[in-house]
Amino acid sequence: MTRYLLDTNVVLRFCNPNDVQHHHATDAVSRLLTQFNECLLTAQVLVELWAVATRPVAVNGLGWTGEQTRNTIDQLLNRFPLLEESSEIFPNWLDLVTTSKVMGKRTHDARIVAVMLTHGITHLLTFNSSDFALTPSITIVRPQDLVQS
Repeated sequence: MTRYLLDTNVVLRFCNPNDVQHHHATDAVSRLLTQFNECLLTAQVLVELWAVATRPVAVNGLGWTGEQTRNTIDQLLNRFPLLEESSEIFPNWLDLVTTSKVMGKRTHDARIVAVMLTHGITHLLTFNSSDFALTPSITIVRPQDLVQS
């Protein structure tokens, strides 16, 4: 069994049937679970989901209400385990952004990697593989590659 962290972009597409990549996200997650892998969430991903889901459509959001977004997050939490926030995440993140010279928005992605390193998670399911090339200890898996194999 391999433990996979689901990136925000996968979770957003998984929860949004109107997204053109919805089927890639749902098929990939289904395939992982069918193969007895574990799909996990972290608070960072859910915070990012809230930000995108509640942002207006006119500015690249989903335009969901707070209630709709909360219901979606509750459903996700009922389906996938949430990794614990621990005091070890911040030092891991700080080391990662310092040594990899991470700047700007990519610091959010670095925090996801820091959570993975803290919890010993080696695999990340993401549509944006280039965002996570921070450490060779993380295996990046794209949903479309899982579905095609």
